Amino acid sequence: MSTTDSNIPGNLYAGGAPDASALGKLANEFFAALPGGFPASAGMNPASTGINLGAVGSLPGNAIRDVQPVGPGNQPAAGKNDVLVQHGDPVDLSHPQTALHDPHLATPGRIPESVAGSGISPSAARYKSGADRDKPIGGQPMPYSFESELQELLRAIPTSIPQGQLPHMGGAGFPGSGHASSFYFLNPVFSGGTGIPFFDVNRVRQDFPILKERVNGLPLVWLDNAATTQKPKSVIDRLSYFYEHENSNIHRAAHELAARATDAYEGARKKVQQFLNASSPNEIVFVRGSTEAINLVAQSWGEQHLRSGDEIIISWLEHHANIVPWQQLAAKKDLKLRVIPVDDDGQVILEEYAKLLGPRTKLVSFTQVSNALGTITPAKKMVEMAHQAGAKVLVDGAQAVSHMRADVQALNSDWYVFSGHKVFGPTGIGVLHGKEELLNATQPWQGGGNMISDVTFEHTKYQNAPSRFEAGTGNIADAVGLGAAIDYVNRIGIDLIGQYEHYLLEYATNLLKDIPGLRLIGTAKEKAGVLSFVLAGFRTEDVGAALSREGIAVRSGHHCAQPILRRFGVESSVRPSLALYNTCAEIDRLVDAVRRLKNR
Repeated sequence: MSTTDSNIPGNLYAGGAPDASALGKLANEFFAALPGGFPASAGMNPASTGINLGAVGSLPGNAIRDVQPVGPGNQPAAGKNDVLVQHGDPVDLSHPQTALHDPHLATPGRIPESVAGSGISPSAARYKSGADRDKPIGGQPMPYSFESELQELLRAIPTSIPQGQLPHMGGAGFPGSGHASSFYFLNPVFSGGTGIPFFDVNRVRQDFPILKERVNGLPLVWLDNAATTQKPKSVIDRLSYFYEHENSNIHRAAHELAARATDAYEGARKKVQQFLNASSPNEIVFVRGSTEAINLVAQSWGEQHLRSGDEIIISWLEHHANIVPWQQLAAKKDLKLRVIPVDDDGQVILEEYAKLLGPRTKLVSFTQVSNALGTITPAKKMVEMAHQAGAKVLVDGAQAVSHMRADVQALNSDWYVFSGHKVFGPTGIGVLHGKEELLNATQPWQGGGNMISDVTFEHTKYQNAPSRFEAGTGNIADAVGLGAAIDYVNRIGIDLIGQYEHYLLEYATNLLKDIPGLRLIGTAKEKAGVLSFVLAGFRTEDVGAALSREGIAVRSGHHCAQPILRRFGVESSVRPSLALYNTCAEIDRLVDAVRRLKNR
């Protein structure tokens, strides 16, 4: 089809740029021809589709409005159904005129009070009492998915728009790629080639090769992100490049490849420092993951400083990795392990935590986000309370770093840990952040090469941090890969990711809660993208297997968090968990599959 084809309504390419009203007319003709019950028209204001279009199962019946170019001095007026979600331009979510709108949510036109863990979560807002948790709430499965048909329609329209007229969201959807989205109404024209890109989940998905996989003949739906996230092509390519061009052991050697490898490894450390807002790269210790980081603190600082009768406080929410090392240390050194209780929504009870703190409290170790429930703990407040009691604090950020901004200086934790594979990086690499003075005053837990400055048969002098905790040859390539994953997250923007995932959480919560016999486990006011549930009459492993047969990957089991599940009276749960590349259409598939299983 050419730009002069008489079949295209109106002047689709006025001045070399797409005419939005002509596109709207074409799109509405398409929607009008779809099966009965589908809306005859669909609103396509870019301000309201920057997050959701292409991710959802259907569109509302709003009349199409004119789509104007967006750029400096030409921002669309935000109405109750519109918002411009942009990089570097935080949305005032408390103001009704900037309320995000998703027609698929149970309360269209109303912004949830929580985004990225600030305020009240969608589930908690509906659970006024224990009885309410057993009642369905709004939302219905989408009857029809328009995405493939819409893409097919738009393929016929030329997209060779002159260079500089669209924001280039590059190589895999980020600045500098020069590849414009085929959904050009998601990337409005910017005068002079300037402007701020929207979050386009379709572009993000193109960055993850594994999402093109098929399972049992069906497209893969990856909802096991709390266990591990998938890897963008930029991370995969960075690992390949390291082994092809830089592979060497680091430090000490004089040859060129050693210099390249050292620069790449230490460059990744610097990226982690900036990602966490740490004071210095010397505060960043590379380990295998969160589990090793916690064990490192237990076996170094804990062995060195804790004495018989001292107390360690953890919470009911903890992963086994933040329970077992402290149990082992307590048994060895005659310590007391105390546990912060949670309420029926899965929230830490701060009043009870305050009662546990005392003069014998030497360490508090807790998760920032529960891997089993998604609960976001009041981490900053908990750190302050522990410090007032004179205790050190370790925060487990494994489930937090891919969903919300991490700032260890603002948090003021003594140690902060996370795993690379939970934030789109490789497995086998993770981070222990520790305050530099504290690390340098702590004995190492392993001995060997790289962590020493001088060795005699009578005495060994250790390096300062971080080297003193990185004995032997480290996981060099995967540290570099973690740096690439952090680059990827930073290009999109962690705050934008958090906002998008919050709307997925609200959408999924609404639909899952409507399924008879389904009970959500964990309904905290502050919650990240975890949707643990049990289904009456079905074992969790049977639900997981049934979903797998339909190409849907979820985790079923105890999630290495048995105490908190038992707190809710279950031994296991089904756990879908969300990431930035998931869509409402995938949630529709999950909900439809669970409904079919329930109705057998």
